[in-house]
Amino acid sequence: METGQLDFEGIEQQRLAEFTEKAYLDYSMYVILDRALPHVADGLKPVQRRIVYAMSELGLASGSKPKKSARTVGDVIGKFHPHGDSACYEAMVLMAQEFAYRYPVIDGQGNWGSQDDPKSFAAMRYTEARLTPYAATLLAELGQGTVEWLPNFDGTLNEPARLPARLPNILLNGGSGIAVGMSSDIPPHNLREVAAACIRLLEEPKASVEALCEHVRGPDFPTGAELISPPEDIAALYETGAGTLRVRAAWEREDGDVVVTELPHQVSGGKILEQIAAQMRAKKLPMVDDLRDESDHENPTRLVIVPRSNRVDVESLMAHLFATTDLERTVRVNMNVIGLDGRPRVMNLVQMLKEWLVYRTETVRRRLQFRLDRVEARLHILEGLLIAYLNIDEVIRIIRQEDEPKPVLMKTFGLTDQQAEAILELKLRHLAKLEEMKIRGEQDELAAERDRLAKILGSRARLKRLIRDEIAADAERHGDPRRTRIIARAAAQALDETALVSSEPVTVVLSQRGWARSAKGHDIEPRQLNYKSGDGFLAASRGRANQLAVFLDSTGRAYSIPAHTLPSARGQGDPLSGRLNPPDGAEFAGVLIGDPDERCLLATSSGYGFVARLADLHSRNRAGKVVLRVPAGARVLSPVSASVEPGALVAAVGSGGQLLCFPVEELPELARGKGNKIFGVDAKKFTAGTDAMTSVTVIPPGEALRVFSGKRTMTLKPRDLEAYAGARARRGALLPRGWRKVDSIAAD
Repeated sequence: METGQLDFEGIEQQRLAEFTEKAYLDYSMYVILDRALPHVADGLKPVQRRIVYAMSELGLASGSKPKKSARTVGDVIGKFHPHGDSACYEAMVLMAQEFAYRYPVIDGQGNWGSQDDPKSFAAMRYTEARLTPYAATLLAELGQGTVEWLPNFDGTLNEPARLPARLPNILLNGGSGIAVGMSSDIPPHNLREVAAACIRLLEEPKASVEALCEHVRGPDFPTGAELISPPEDIAALYETGAGTLRVRAAWEREDGDVVVTELPHQVSGGKILEQIAAQMRAKKLPMVDDLRDESDHENPTRLVIVPRSNRVDVESLMAHLFATTDLERTVRVNMNVIGLDGRPRVMNLVQMLKEWLVYRTETVRRRLQFRLDRVEARLHILEGLLIAYLNIDEVIRIIRQEDEPKPVLMKTFGLTDQQAEAILELKLRHLAKLEEMKIRGEQDELAAERDRLAKILGSRARLKRLIRDEIAADAERHGDPRRTRIIARAAAQALDETALVSSEPVTVVLSQRGWARSAKGHDIEPRQLNYKSGDGFLAASRGRANQLAVFLDSTGRAYSIPAHTLPSARGQGDPLSGRLNPPDGAEFAGVLIGDPDERCLLATSSGYGFVARLADLHSRNRAGKVVLRVPAGARVLSPVSASVEPGALVAAVGSGGQLLCFPVEELPELARGKGNKIFGVDAKKFTAGTDAMTSVTVIPPGEALRVFSGKRTMTLKPRDLEAYAGARARRGALLPRGWRKVDSIAAD
């Protein structure tokens, strides 16, 4: 062979596609059958089954002294489950957590985690554990010939293929797992309800899902809470074996506070408080004043929510919290389990209970047959012992004198090999016990038991009655009342954003360079605020914090921003260009705030304008929407609130110092457009840039008009305005000398 040449002689060659397909398929089947999915027989995954069995082998029954968890984990991974110790310990912890398992299998001592943080359990070298009384339903019949045994991973020990569960643990504790291409999510149920359904199915093998739902009303979670799904949804879930459920926290009123006492399954109270606190920091929960976590050992869940005042609608508040936090959550259900045939499939309620009853029936049959075989074997031995008692002297002589006493005994008294062996194995101290009355008494008892066992095994009705009685007895011993209340409710809806914001008065201020801010109250003087160098006051509008602020730009586009989201007036505000997308080169011309039904006046320097509803200016789009058509060469005037009451006047000022007043009814109400002519602007002079309407406002009935010129202000009372009254589209009258260079006008 040349140097560097590979020799494939004796090596099997296979196409890569075929190899990878088989390898992944083998891995998938391993994950599905031997790791991720529970078995319908005992409701356990392999690691859980091995933990429970290893603890029983260590003698850790419910009445024994607990041992270190590290001892259990060591036995599990050393004898049966050669995987990571941390994963094994986590599986063990899960079976011990009362908030995770409806009927815990392990009784843990030490820190086994909390509902707030299930992963906060102590290391296995610190904790101790033993089995709970409920675990006896999984293990009690293990040594009675009820299950198949398999060699462990190295072939040195045997382990049970399944545990002989006396109750359908698959439904009682549920289970979840993610395999390859499939998953399982089975919720826990109440023991008494499931036992009643099993008994119903034993008595009525053709019972429907609807009939069983008379007993199994729905899942029963260890943490309680409320199951709010409609009855038809729950029935459909049990009919198909898959679906979703809605679970909601339970709460009550206590001295005006809201106290959450029960949380949905697998929900952390700490996470709930974080979610509520985040909304409070974002100023989205003004009706909540404080939060407290008063959970302790006696009250595992006690979250206190303090409303701001007794006027807060607590029902609406809780509905909002249900919709926006994990106080209400959706639980996915997928009853996918490994069946008795070794294949995974999704089962409905009837199929799952029937499958388990088949397993339970076979388990009881094997247990009875195992006991019957033992009884018959003992009766056979007793027959030989009775013969030995009646001929004790001869038996002793044969044993003392014969070199091979066994065949002599068998020939002399007609004994079988087992009987002769039992006589020879008898110790001298037991010779005194060989009394005919005792032997015959034991024979009578065993014969009666043999007959009883034979009758049960020979009668399906008797066998079914025995299974029913045992299920009822276990339900009485281990059952408890339902924890999760079933109350059909509609899914919670979050409150509208404006309803979550206080309606305190605010003043929205817009600067000349497009910076906006919001000041509390209406008594602020926006012109006296601090502005950036080169910037100054442009417009202001007074409204409420739960209203939308509308900004109008130089292209006639309107934009909306919730007023409560604007920065405080203690600073200099934020640029609107960072929150909106105006066209290139556009500048902001004014701001309005108020109820949607309020009116406003929109106008351009060309002398045209109209009245619009504020709702028509609202836009959630960052690019806004066009509401005012701006003629060529015109600029957009600052919009103003418009009173449409009889007697309200439109006041307009021209660049030549003219003031015109006319009734507001003469202007149309439009949603968008150019509008009608307000002020008599000369078209030629406007084009030349020497004539324009410079400011416009609406004066409510009986109010005065303020005229701003530089730093000076003049007030025109209602009787003074009569001198400037005229028809719409006229130029009005000149203002007094010294006041003809007007910056702006506003109603006073």
